[in-house]
Amino acid sequence: MLSRAACRALLRTSATTSASTFPRIAPIASTTSQLRFYANKPGRDNTWKPTDPIKFDQEDKQTPNPVNPGEQPEFDAAATPDRNTTPTEAPGPGRTSAADQSAHNTDSAAESSEENHKPLPDLRQGIPSTFAAEFAKAQEQADRDARDPDSSTEDPAKESGSSREGRELPKSAYETSTDRRRNRVASWSYAIAAFFGITSTVYIAREWDTEEEIKANPDAPQGWSPDAMYKRAVARMNGQLGYYTEPTFPKLLPDMDPAPPLTLVLSLEDLLVHSEWSTKHGWRTAKRPGVDYFLRYLSQYYELVIFTSVKSMDADPIIRKLDPFALVMWPLFREATRFEKGEYIKDLSCLNRDLSKTIIVDTDPSHVKLQPENAIVLPKWKGQPGDAGLVSLIPFLEYLAMLQQGGNFDVRHALKSMEGKEIPAEFARREAKLRAEHLKNLEAEKGKRGGKVGGLLTGALGLGKQGGLILADGTNMSEGMAQGKMMIDMFRDIGRKNYEELDREIRTNGEKYLKEREAEEKKMQEESIKSMKNSALGFFGSSAAAQDAANTALPEKASPENATAPPSQQR
Repeated sequence: MLSRAACRALLRTSATTSASTFPRIAPIASTTSQLRFYANKPGRDNTWKPTDPIKFDQEDKQTPNPVNPGEQPEFDAAATPDRNTTPTEAPGPGRTSAADQSAHNTDSAAESSEENHKPLPDLRQGIPSTFAAEFAKAQEQADRDARDPDSSTEDPAKESGSSREGRELPKSAYETSTDRRRNRVASWSYAIAAFFGITSTVYIAREWDTEEEIKANPDAPQGWSPDAMYKRAVARMNGQLGYYTEPTFPKLLPDMDPAPPLTLVLSLEDLLVHSEWSTKHGWRTAKRPGVDYFLRYLSQYYELVIFTSVKSMDADPIIRKLDPFALVMWPLFREATRFEKGEYIKDLSCLNRDLSKTIIVDTDPSHVKLQPENAIVLPKWKGQPGDAGLVSLIPFLEYLAMLQQGGNFDVRHALKSMEGKEIPAEFARREAKLRAEHLKNLEAEKGKRGGKVGGLLTGALGLGKQGGLILADGTNMSEGMAQGKMMIDMFRDIGRKNYEELDREIRTNGEKYLKEREAEEKKMQEESIKSMKNSALGFFGSSAAAQDAANTALPEKASPENATAPPSQQR
């Protein structure tokens, strides 16, 4: 076998031969392997031993410096590290010097070591954002490039400054044909919108067309001044929005001849009933104690109206159960209210009734703020059993009805005297005081006339020759006064008798009336559905089908029972 030296000599010879024939492609192998070969000779001690330190004789200047390159030929001055790393040519625009590259590598190594030693983020609170760190790196790199004069980043404006003379290109140079087309369409759209806007404004602000409009809008006069045009435009816009904010009709109640003596408007929520919602039962509605007695007793004196701010689809079923015998003549719902600044207001001026004979009872002052002089505001009923707040108001309302019997009487004066007071308690106090004075005067008259008082009182009223005033129930007024009764007592006796008759009628014929009313409503519903079907068939069918539909849509002949039914049942 050949020795290692022989094999290496053969390899070197073949490499020389091939190099002379073919060009060298791979780089020359380093001499590290050769040094390793000679260092591992057999019998050689390769153990590391410390060398003697080099001593320099600074005192003897004649002794040559062993490390001086000029005096030590074994140290090649051209082979120093700084000479080996110095480039042969100056760095170009995209190159950096060796010192800068070394400093950059050192900085990168330091940064990487710092990043490796940073604590890991707490991912339990979510993934942290790296925007701040990335932005800081980009900013540092931009600052470093700005400080580096050899940076390859250059201002494009400076490169093209000679061609554009240091000025930017116009905006049109960056627009495409699609952008220009869009701009033209947008310009025409703006122009058309402005034209229609100006035309619509002039049309809305035009002068009034009829005399009725001029009278209905006295604050917006005629003329083409800017102020007059603005007021007319605002008036017309408010008229358009009035569909949503004004009552449904200017007259909420129909004309009646003769007109009712008094009108009592009642709220529904928290006055007559109380509704509440729970997870167990859902919506439940409770009827206030004494509601039936209140409605039946006052129906003989007042035209009863329920005016609620609840929608008709929600309030109508409640009113039907609350008043099954139709003692309340007219129900009004949210559609009849006025909406202003987020509040529903009950405007009594739209009722088509005399305000001097109209009273409204409510639980919300904002509902009656347009006519507070006609209002009685009671505390809200929250569903407490045994409440008597509604029934205790009957004596005062009965007294107002009695005063109305004597002629023209303005209920607003009586309500003004009760302003700021609890009406039931205040009226009871005044009635007790009046009764005490009446009894005192009665005793004084009995002492003067020997126990005969009726003739004096009837004579003062101008009824002495006619035998006294006979009331509706047959009671002689003079006899009642002789018994110590006041006018309110006799009027109250008549009211109680009428209430007892009405209550007896309801108990006797109430079920029959409810069945008749249900049958009548069912019949009207069937006729309405039939009429709708026939109208649809007549629209899509032939003329003969339309004629048959018209014949079947004719109402049936009214029966005598319907002809003689009272107005409440006909409703």
